[in-house]
Amino acid sequence: QVQLVESGGGLVQAGASLRLSCAASGRTFSGYAMGWFRQAPGKEREFVAGITYSGYTTYYADSVKGRFTISRDNAKNTVYLQMNSLKPEDTAVYYCARRAGFLQPVVRNTQDYDSWGQGTQVTVSS
Repeated sequence: QVQLVESGGGLVQAGASLRLSCAASGRTFSGYAMGWFRQAPGKEREFVAGITYSGYTTYYADSVKGRFTISRDNAKNTVYLQMNSLKPEDTAVYYCARRAGFLQPVVRNTQDYDSWGQGTQVTVSS
C-alpha cells in the first residue's frame, strides 16, 4: 500500500551538505519507524540512520554520527536526512525504507523493512 519516493541527491564536493527527502503515501505513516540505508557499487546495503514512529529517538551508524541528522514530519508524511561535512566514502545510492510492523522499534537489518523507495544517488568528489 505505501509508496516511498526519495529526492535531493546530487554531485557535490567534499565538505558540502545535502538534504534528502522521502515522501510517503498512505494513512498510517505516523505509526511506523523509518530508516535510511545506502549501497555503494560492490558493497552490501548498510544502515545509515533510523527514527522511531514518534520522532522522539534517532539512531545512526558510527560512520555518520555527528554529521548526519534524520528527522520526520508526520503531518507531511515525510522523512529527511540532513547530510553535512560529506566525504567521498559517503558516495552511494541512498534508500528510504519503512519498518515492517505497526508501532515497532528501529532496527538495522534490511530484512526488517517491508517498503523501499527507488533510491537517490549521492556522489561526493575529493
